[in-house]
Amino acid sequence: MAASVSLRNVHLDLPIYDISAQSLKRRVMRLGRRNSIAEDNAGVIVVKAISDLSLELRSGDRLGLIGHNGAGKSTLLRVMAGIYPPTGGEVLVQGVTVPLLDISLGMDELSTGRQNIRLRGLLLGMSSAEIKRKTDDIAEFTELGDYLDLPLRTYSNGMRLRLAFAISTAVETDILLLDEVLGVGDAAFQEKAELRLRSLHERAEIVVLAIHSSETILKTCNKALWMERGRARMFGEAREVVQAYERDFQHV
Repeated sequence: MAASVSLRNVHLDLPIYDISAQSLKRRVMRLGRRNSIAEDNAGVIVVKAISDLSLELRSGDRLGLIGHNGAGKSTLLRVMAGIYPPTGGEVLVQGVTVPLLDISLGMDELSTGRQNIRLRGLLLGMSSAEIKRKTDDIAEFTELGDYLDLPLRTYSNGMRLRLAFAISTAVETDILLLDEVLGVGDAAFQEKAELRLRSLHERAEIVVLAIHSSETILKTCNKALWMERGRARMFGEAREVVQAYERDFQHV
């Protein structure tokens, strides 16, 4: 069955327990999000992260999420991934979904690079046989050589990112959810990483990408969703949405 993603009148309210009501209200109002918070009957502050959002994606769709920081792009990816169940509405996803939202999640400081290939691979849903089959390719791509037999705690930040990126982009998925383009290594390695990421995009049936680069969206996406304060400001053909967003941005 072909992959699909359907969101129908989705709402997401996130309760905040570890900050005073008045303090949070003042912070949110300074950000210009006056309609984003409320108190429930118990006096707990609730942030309205997503409000009445609907969209349909089918096999072949590449959706770019655009909007200012705090618009709800990353939150929406987490709703699609099932990390945040919606407070209201319905999320229907058909197909294997891999969220590349935190590419270092599940990696262990005391384990070697090779051991972390297995740990992170299992977390991404790979079988033991698949991990074994792909380990050499992942190792070669990282260009880490003998460091793969050393504990992760001996790695620089750049080396960790290379390893995490190589593992995460070795997955096979129907639906790929990606938060921002991943910056890894020097210019030569970044070019290689971009080609690998493009290959992953091509293998997936549906891609949803949250990114600030309009140029990347126009190159890779056929649809775009402009988000503002957790709502859909505009959804449609990528060029039309990006052009409308940029016109609005120029008038701010």
